[in-house]
Amino acid sequence: MSVYITSLNSGSNGNCYYVGNDKEAVLIDAGISCRETERRMKRLGLDMSRVKAIFVSHEHTDHIRGIAVLSKKHKLPVYITANTMSHGGVVIEESLVRRFNADEPVMIGNLEVTAFQKFHDAIEPHSFVVSCRDIKIGVFTDIGAPCERLVHHFKQCHAAFLEANYDEVMLEQGRYPYFLKNRIRGGHGHLSNTQALTLFREHRPAHMTHLLLSHLSKDNNNPELVQQLFEQEGTATKIIVASRYEETSVFEVPVKSVYALTLDF
Repeated sequence: MSVYITSLNSGSNGNCYYVGNDKEAVLIDAGISCRETERRMKRLGLDMSRVKAIFVSHEHTDHIRGIAVLSKKHKLPVYITANTMSHGGVVIEESLVRRFNADEPVMIGNLEVTAFQKFHDAIEPHSFVVSCRDIKIGVFTDIGAPCERLVHHFKQCHAAFLEANYDEVMLEQGRYPYFLKNRIRGGHGHLSNTQALTLFREHRPAHMTHLLLSHLSKDNNNPELVQQLFEQEGTATKIIVASRYEETSVFEVPVKSVYALTLDF
C-alpha cells in the first residue's frame, strides 16, 4: 500500500496538504475555499470521498479559512484543540468536532496521525506526522525554530512538507516594517531557507524520497532560488517547491522505499 501526497496550496494565502493511501486520506489544514479544494483535487484525480478527516495545525486564517464549509458539506470530522478553535473563531458542527493531544496517535483507518508541539506565534500550534505501514510523512510548516522534536520526527520521515519561508537577505532588504521582520525571524515565526537547508543537510534520512518545500513568502523568497539551493545538495531526494497559486502533482511514496532491503520487487 503506497502513500500519496500533494500540496493543494502552500503560502500565506492558504495552506492545505493531502496525505492518503488507496482507501483513506486526511487533510492537514484547510486554508483555501471548499470549492477550490474540490476543484484542485478533481484535477489531480483525487476523490473527496477518500478524505476522512481534517487536522488543524493552528488558528491563523491561512490554515482554517475553508474548514467550516468543507467539513459541513462533506461531513468531515475536524481534529482541533479547544484553544485553537476558540481563538480562531471557526464554526464547526458540534458532532464533527474531535480533539487531539500532542504525542498521542489518532487512527483514521490505516493512517496514524501524531501531532507534536512547535514554535509559532499561535495559541497552541502543532506539526503532524502521518504514518501508514511504517511510511512516515511529515507536515512541518509555520515553524519559528527547528527544535529537538522537529529533528526527531524529520529523521524518520520518508517524505515531508518542510517550510522554507524566507531568504534572509531578501527579508532584511525588503519592504516589510521592522517589527514584522522580527516577528518572522524571531524564533516563533517562520523557518528560513538556511534553517530548512541545515535541517535537511544534517538530519535527512537516507530513505527520504520526496521533500516538498512549503509556505514560501511571496515577497521574501524566490521559488527558483530555493529549488536550486536544495538541489545543489546532490541527494537522491526529489525536491519540489510547493506553489501558493496551484496544486503540486501527486507523489507516490511506495512501501518499497521502506522494505527495499528485505523484499524483492
